[in-house]
Amino acid sequence: METAAKTAAETVAFTIDGRAASARTGDSVAAALLANGVVTCRNTPVSGAARGPYCMMGVCFDCLVTIDGTGNRQGCQVRVSPGMAVETQNGKREVER
Repeated sequence: METAAKTAAETVAFTIDGRAASARTGDSVAAALLANGVVTCRNTPVSGAARGPYCMMGVCFDCLVTIDGTGNRQGCQVRVSPGMAVETQNGKREVER
């Protein structure tokens, strides 16, 4: 049986669209979104169609999110870190230079 202290040490606190969330240490952003009930990461710029994590290995680009102010990040390729701010995207985002 796990202790509360061990469980707390294995979780990471972050935010999704300004709301508090938590994930397991080592989870990708895409996995953490799904675990927190967020199935839509972005809406496409042309039709507005909802997109969410699909391949979970960096091939499809359906899991694009804004992470700590930088848009178009592949959520499946980034590990959640403490205090990270994840935002779902609506339409096109400029890539930071």
